[in-house]
Amino acid sequence: MAAANQPPGSAPGAPAAPAGIAATAAGREAFRQSVVNTLERRLFYIPSFKIYRGVAGLYDYGPPGCAVKSNVLTFWRQHFVLEEGMLEVDCPCVTPEVVLKASGHVDKFTDLMVKDEKTGTCYRADHLLKDFCKEKLEKEPNLAPEKVAELNHVIATLDDMSAEQLGVKIKEYGITAPETKNQLSDPYPFNLMFQTSIGPTGLSTGYMRPETAQGIFVNFKDLYYYNGNKLPFAAAQIGQAFRNEISPRQGLLRVREFTLAEIEHFVDPEDKSHPKFSDVADLKFLMFPREEQLTGKSSTTLRLGDAVANGTINNETLGYFIGRVYLFLTRLGIEKDRLRFRQHLPNEMAHYAADCWDAEIECSYGWIECVGIADRSAYDLKAHTEKSGVALVAAEKFAEPREVEKLLITPSKKDLGLAFKGNQKMVLEALEAMSEAEALEMKFKLESNGEAEFQVCTLNKTVTITNKMVSINKEKKKEHQRVFTPSVIEPSFGIGRIIYCLYEHCFYTRAGKTEDEQLNVFAFPTLVAPIKCTVFPLAKNEQFDTVARDISKELTSSGISHIIDVTGTSIGKRYARTDEIGVPLAVTVDSTTTVTIRERDSKAQVRVKIAEVASIVKRLVEGQSTWGDIQRHYHDAHGSPEEENAPEENA
Repeated sequence: MAAANQPPGSAPGAPAAPAGIAATAAGREAFRQSVVNTLERRLFYIPSFKIYRGVAGLYDYGPPGCAVKSNVLTFWRQHFVLEEGMLEVDCPCVTPEVVLKASGHVDKFTDLMVKDEKTGTCYRADHLLKDFCKEKLEKEPNLAPEKVAELNHVIATLDDMSAEQLGVKIKEYGITAPETKNQLSDPYPFNLMFQTSIGPTGLSTGYMRPETAQGIFVNFKDLYYYNGNKLPFAAAQIGQAFRNEISPRQGLLRVREFTLAEIEHFVDPEDKSHPKFSDVADLKFLMFPREEQLTGKSSTTLRLGDAVANGTINNETLGYFIGRVYLFLTRLGIEKDRLRFRQHLPNEMAHYAADCWDAEIECSYGWIECVGIADRSAYDLKAHTEKSGVALVAAEKFAEPREVEKLLITPSKKDLGLAFKGNQKMVLEALEAMSEAEALEMKFKLESNGEAEFQVCTLNKTVTITNKMVSINKEKKKEHQRVFTPSVIEPSFGIGRIIYCLYEHCFYTRAGKTEDEQLNVFAFPTLVAPIKCTVFPLAKNEQFDTVARDISKELTSSGISHIIDVTGTSIGKRYARTDEIGVPLAVTVDSTTTVTIRERDSKAQVRVKIAEVASIVKRLVEGQSTWGDIQRHYHDAHGSPEEENAPEENA
């Protein structure tokens, strides 16, 4: 591809990398194919179960892909868990139905599906409609303005369309099955969760979790206690999630099993300020507020502090995490001018959400949502409180007692024990967790009839409560604390999506030995590079091999991932081979006293003493020095053995 900007982390004078994706569909496809071919050939990732023709939406990470993923997650832990003092948990992938019933996933975690009426092949209805509209806009530039406006409106409102509305549009536009051109069924909902059974009887239904968040919410009470009963605090989890996608596509961007890294930051709903907001307030980056989207404008560069101050972003804590996400992604190697934060439109917002923004990264597929940062209010903890009967609440202690009118629910443990025996505790907890409206309704029924029917979710049945079992009264009392349900700010990271976009942002080509030859390079920052350094004996020579092994031992002791290449092929070929997997540094052993260190993108070299190699590489890898610092300290190498234009060979 044509070059326009420096590769990420490159030295001055380095070759240019793609400034953006080609404007035409053919250009985007060609660029993408070049990236994907390189990724699969060098085993960054490959389709799972390949020898059995694979399964759509499932991929295996090979050695360099595993290393990139591990480095991204290590940096995520450092940037969020360690720097913010978060509590990390690790919860099971298999989740009981009652948990996902409470969260709404059992009833609402669906996509609308259509079937080929002859073959039975399934498709996502909104994808077919969106693809039709985009193709029409792209391939028919002479469409009437009103038709263009109509198609753009359909794309903008897809998420808000009912099954009936989608069906009407599919028929109106004559959309058929992509492969067979057969007629399609009417759209109908399909739950995206993988269902399973827990235990040998098959009577206990479970699901493979569609997100990691619920494991944090159900553990809130214990985590709050572990944190000294103090707010705010955040819990984090990295783990696998599963979604039975109807029609997986776009490689790593839409898959059936993937890695999520999620944070649940619990905060007092009456105070969403953040003590460290000033650390990020001066950041400026692309934002796409809903007003600009609704009026047809483009994203614009805004100062984060101003966006919070004028109410574009709902509160400081949400703004703080938006800023931290921006720093995380750009430090990984995502290009700043191809990263934007888009605010959810009203038709995208969950009814309980106070505000929600997506970090979107531009790649050959367009703008891709990679991180969601949402203020989910108190919805999740309230839902689990209601269903479990366990109060997931926090408390603020008052300096002086306050007199308030309070609804008191006083269960009689003795009468509950006589009536429910072993189930007494669950009934007791459910009564204590009643909302004020529920309690007042029960009070009316107890006073009118002497008894009331009461649903106990943990028992999954309705029980009869008599006026002997509980008393409900309003009275004035002095309170020493305020009890409330915390709000949740949730940044949720799709790790596979971030990694794929990173691959595209770091990929470029440069001229090979012949005019027509192009060599592939991944310009990974050292932070995420799968291997930090290679060691090349220049020629087959026992002394050079000994020096290479000694350098390898020092690099291992310093914790630096590296490889020794003694294949005997030309040094140019070996450089090209490791450039293609993004190794930032190469040590060439061409004497027994000094060696050269070569930087990937500039191809510049310095000559250093053998004893200094490990410490220099370590400083570069850990960011303590830049390549420019090393070049200024050491004179440039002369008489370089590199054959830079040597053609790549099959690895």
